[in-house]
Amino acid sequence: MHITIGMDPNILQVGSFTLAWHGVAIALAIVVAVAVIYRQFIANGLPIDRFESLAFWTVVGGIVGARLFYVIDLNHLSYMIHHPLQIFALQQGGLAIYGAVFGGFVAVAILTQVYRYPFGRVVDAIAPGLLLAQAFGRLGCLINGDAWGAPTSSPFALIYTNPKDLIPANLLGVPTTPYPIYDALLNLAILFVIWRLARLHLRDGTVFAVFAAVYAVGRFFVTYLRQEYVWFWGLQEAQVFSLVAFVLAVAALGWLVLRRTPTATMTTATGIGD
Repeated sequence: MHITIGMDPNILQVGSFTLAWHGVAIALAIVVAVAVIYRQFIANGLPIDRFESLAFWTVVGGIVGARLFYVIDLNHLSYMIHHPLQIFALQQGGLAIYGAVFGGFVAVAILTQVYRYPFGRVVDAIAPGLLLAQAFGRLGCLINGDAWGAPTSSPFALIYTNPKDLIPANLLGVPTTPYPIYDALLNLAILFVIWRLARLHLRDGTVFAVFAAVYAVGRFFVTYLRQEYVWFWGLQEAQVFSLVAFVLAVAALGWLVLRRTPTATMTTATGIGD
């Protein structure tokens, strides 16, 4: 079954401003993620007096990181160097998931220290919302073609026909692997796993570490379906980051398992225990 995508990736354009479907998908992803994370904060016994500030700056960090990783990708770096203003054209698409995770992770690491939140419990609360956001974000990629798969003879393929799509011009009208769909399904499958894992009341940080490790493995293999420039050892950018993320996640899991100090607990709904 070939799915033809011929719709205009842009909803409207006023002067130099363009409102794209990808931007709408990202905005929806953020709203869904924040709502889910808010509920997880309450479920995990985390205080919510600083939630709005933490959520805002985490989103900012995620967007900055996502754009940075997209810009330095060899697929886009040369173009961005010659068109520097396009670095800020977020509404047109171009946000790397690993960059979003990295930028958001750094923001959370800083904010949890400033607000005296338990870091492990906070990232555990964030993991389900992050996975849903990634799945929703892929809807934007599906429409504008900025995360294209390799050409395929498979009956299940995407065919982009609109010249405004971000897929390379030589792939317009060519059946390509439906990578955005596979990646969205990967995120939803991992969400199912960690949601059940969260019920086991494991050490703070375990849920996020499992998410990072499992997603790294899944993303490593799903990325073979993409058509990207090779970075090192015949691997694409996302695969290199997947290897790094997997090693760090396994190291974190090992540290959590070997720790002897019990997890700190909340003493009230608005403060953190000593």
